[in-house]
Amino acid sequence: MTVERPISEDDLQAFLDGVLEESRRDAVARYLDAHPEAKARLVTYREQGEALREALAPLADQPLPAELSLNALIERRRKRLAERRQIAAVAAFLCIGGLSGWFARDAVSPPAHGIQALGQEAIDNYRVYAADTDRPVELASDQRGTLTRWVSERLDTPVQPPDLQGAGYRFLGGRLVTTPNGPAALFIYEGPGAGRLAVMMRPMQIDKNRSMSEQSYGGLDGVTWSRDGLGFSVVAPRASSDLRPVAEDVLRQLSVS
Repeated sequence: MTVERPISEDDLQAFLDGVLEESRRDAVARYLDAHPEAKARLVTYREQGEALREALAPLADQPLPAELSLNALIERRRKRLAERRQIAAVAAFLCIGGLSGWFARDAVSPPAHGIQALGQEAIDNYRVYAADTDRPVELASDQRGTLTRWVSERLDTPVQPPDLQGAGYRFLGGRLVTTPNGPAALFIYEGPGAGRLAVMMRPMQIDKNRSMSEQSYGGLDGVTWSRDGLGFSVVAPRASSDLRPVAEDVLRQLSVS
């Protein structure tokens, strides 16, 4: 079943700029009719753009400075390329002696696709989305069914937001996010004192079955694990209650699903 992609901020900006693909225009127009606040915001952006163009019009009529002519730009680019070749030659010479150390790094560095990478990706996405007071989710809790179908289809595996009310967290909604290792589902919850918690899931290329491990990144704590090729990470501010019981609750729900 194909699920229509939700209207995103990129769609709205492309619609405003007149570069949105034709197949999406009707959907965006319907969205704006149903969301007057978004429509008013686009009108404001358009008015600001027109005012800016009008203010900069006198500058646009001035002749182009000689240093910005095509010949001058080509000459500068030629010089930069020559300098880069020289630097690259020196760097290659200096690196020959260090190649053994470079190749040996894999023996001590964490895998780029494994459980530690998943934990860091969850932290990064928490900082971008869960901390957003205006739009932390793409689809809200009242669109849970659509959200579940959407992320399951994109991850090519069935996933769904766990119910964390027993732990004191109310489901806000979720979205599809990108990571260096492919798409992931991000579900966001709100707890006591408006503190937020995120649960991220994505398929694992390695470390497909790993027990729970705890991490701390800055002011955030996380619990990360994987089961049957699917990775999970629960993230919340360090001041929140112990995350281990929440993670175990998520695991229990998965075991009976």
